[in-house]
Amino acid sequence: MNINVQSIHFEATEQLHAFIEKKVGKFAKNCAEATADVVLKVVKPETAMNKNVQITLAMPGGKLFAEKTCDTFEEAVDLCCEALKHQNERFQEKRR
Repeated sequence: MNINVQSIHFEATEQLHAFIEKKVGKFAKNCAEATADVVLKVVKPETAMNKNVQITLAMPGGKLFAEKTCDTFEEAVDLCCEALKHQNERFQEKRR
C-alpha cells in the first residue's frame, strides 16, 4: 500500500508519520494495491479543535473518503480510520 502524507501550515514529525502509517496501513490487508492520501491541516492555530485530517483511500473499484477535525492529529486519524473501516465493510459487501 502506498501512503502519501501531506502537511499544510506545519511540519509533521516522524512520530506522526509512523502513527499514520501504522493506522492507515491496516487497510493494506484488504487490498494491497490501494493508495492512501492523507492531508493534515492546522485550521486556526489559536483555537481548540483546530487539527483537520482528510484521508482518501483509492482502491480498485472505488474511493473511500473521511474528514475529521479534533484537538490532536492522532485523535483525528483514529476517527477517520474508524469511519473508513465502516465504509470499507459496506464497500466489500456490495462487491460480493
